[in-house]
Amino acid sequence: MNENNFPNILIAEDVESNFLYLKAVLSKLNATIFWAKNGIEAVNLCHPDNAIDLVLMDLQMPDMNGYEATQALKKKYPELPIIAQTAFAMSDDREKAMDAGCDDYLAKPIKSKDLLFVVGKYIKS
Repeated sequence: MNENNFPNILIAEDVESNFLYLKAVLSKLNATIFWAKNGIEAVNLCHPDNAIDLVLMDLQMPDMNGYEATQALKKKYPELPIIAQTAFAMSDDREKAMDAGCDDYLAKPIKSKDLLFVVGKYIKS
């Protein structure tokens, strides 16, 4: 948590409209929002200076997908909560996300109440 005791949340999402929606919903938490447009940016933004408390990870992104980015982040920060988000809500996608190291899973389109519920499991305001 930052000095104001509000969470720092990284949204890894390559589609701007999806990012803006997630950011608007999360504004209820007074969170500081970071945006990564691909997995490489997500990994690079998760460093001690940013003190990221939670990552919302799109699984289908360019350059480095969410599975690879999650694996890289969990190696470095095993306690960092990562919530997978994907439009490909097939039964094995949840399992693949969990196998990659994700702590939870949201299928798109994401309902605001579902997002706040899942984030609330990991972020205590």
